[in-house]
Amino acid sequence: MEELFNWVFILATGIIAWHGITYKDKEGEKDFVRLLFGCIALIFFIRVFLVDILKVI
Repeated sequence: MEELFNWVFILATGIIAWHGITYKDKEGEKDFVRLLFGCIALIFFIRVFLVDILKVI
């Protein structure tokens, strides 16, 4: 059950990170808040992927 939760968490944080980092408004500028939360989601994505799924650390 924990492995399923890890994969769902990876999927959700990956989508949030992708949206937050690649988002641009109509004028082509990035929004600071979305970029910030995208980077935070990416950190959680990498941590769960390396530690819980790949068991690297």
